[in-house]
Amino acid sequence: MAPKVLVSDQLSETAVQIFRDNGIEVDFKPNLGKDKDELLRVIGQYDGLAIRSATKVTEKIIAAATNLKVIGRAGIGVDNVDIPAASRKGI
Repeated sequence: MAPKVLVSDQLSETAVQIFRDNGIEVDFKPNLGKDKDELLRVIGQYDGLAIRSATKVTEKIIAAATNLKVIGRAGIGVDNVDIPAASRKGI
């Protein structure tokens, strides 16, 4: 089964295609990062999360991310990711 990645912020179509070209199933939902409740509801389905600055990856989101293995941040800085919570969960 192919890994499944959620792209929850605006990312170029070229970047999304790189995932697909490498056999990764991608859900490109560039506005989802702004909807915390919906992100919380769906995050458990994904192995990876690709974000920019709009998505806030809180401890609550990480706790709901039962399959998440990696968070990729396009851009500079990770102040929108709860690094200690992700580290505790092995992400």
